[in-house]
Amino acid sequence: MTEPYLERRPAGRPPRAVALFCHGGTVASVEPPKERALSLVRMRAIEQFVSAAAADRGLTTGLLRYRVAGWNGAAADAYADVRWALDRVRAEHGDLPVVLVGHSMGGRAVLRAGGQDGVAAVCALAPWTPPGEPVDHLRGRTVAILHGRGDRWVPAQLSADYAVRAQQTGARVARFTVAGGHSMLRRAYLWHTFVRDVVLAGAGLAPMRPDVAEALDRPAPEGLAVPL
Repeated sequence: MTEPYLERRPAGRPPRAVALFCHGGTVASVEPPKERALSLVRMRAIEQFVSAAAADRGLTTGLLRYRVAGWNGAAADAYADVRWALDRVRAEHGDLPVVLVGHSMGGRAVLRAGGQDGVAAVCALAPWTPPGEPVDHLRGRTVAILHGRGDRWVPAQLSADYAVRAQQTGARVARFTVAGGHSMLRRAYLWHTFVRDVVLAGAGLAPMRPDVAEALDRPAPEGLAVPL
């Protein structure tokens, strides 16, 4: 694949908002993502769930297909692809609000892109946020994080540390933890409904659900390690 690609699911009525879904990957690889990669299959399932729940409210969704499977150091290829996708969304939909959803490497990519024009909220699932990952661009932005407490691929402590730093720089951050690991297979419905609710609220299509709204308003550390 020479450039990224967006799998689109149009709204069932004139669009009012866009949600962009970004799957996981690996530390370093210039090979294209495999069609049957679990990270892609899982994110497509979440995107389909959200679209089914929200298309009739005016939500258009897109699943980003990366050029390559790896982050690749300073190249930050997944982040570059998210920016490409945001340019396409703006070209098609103008100033409609955009909610970014990403898992693992995709979580890192959407958090990096969270300060871009038009981004209304970011939902990061088990995000890979190594020490030193920038946070200043998230000042004033809404960020919701969900991470499995038993995650062995991307330890939950990474997103815990990131959430504290992001909140300290002025972001509105809510972080939740759940039993299970990195694949989001255990208690899958909880992951799906969390994303749906954050996307609908971030897009301005529904009120923020009470537990997320409360966590967003709590000071650290109370709102950054809420068990689900």
